[in-house]
Amino acid sequence: MSDYEMMDKEEIYSKVLRAGRRTYFFDVRATKAGDYYLTITESKKFTNDDGSFHYKKHKIYLYKEDFSEFKEILAEMTDYIINEKGQEVISERHQKDFKREDDFVAQEAKTPEDTKSIDNFTDISFDDI
Repeated sequence: MSDYEMMDKEEIYSKVLRAGRRTYFFDVRATKAGDYYLTITESKKFTNDDGSFHYKKHKIYLYKEDFSEFKEILAEMTDYIINEKGQEVISERHQKDFKREDDFVAQEAKTPEDTKSIDNFTDISFDDI
């Protein structure tokens, strides 16, 4: 492999942002002509039922000729979101004490009697009342 091919594979400058299950990679790379461009990669971890995990990745290539407009629109969109909804994260999923819905179901059915009463439940028609 030539020196250029090795350089093309390497990041020239990189930063990582870890955000829960997501990780963002910001990498400066070189074009064949020797100019620089930016790649932004989102990597998200998914856990399978058996405990194993895998990652899904999405990548954006951003070239210098688009930097100015990209930066303006990104700033406009982030400012809009903050102005409309504030800094606080609304989603329960992002709270430190968040528990998945299936955790609550497991907690609700604590004893076999509880499970049995749920299984014996019959649908009631409001016409019967």
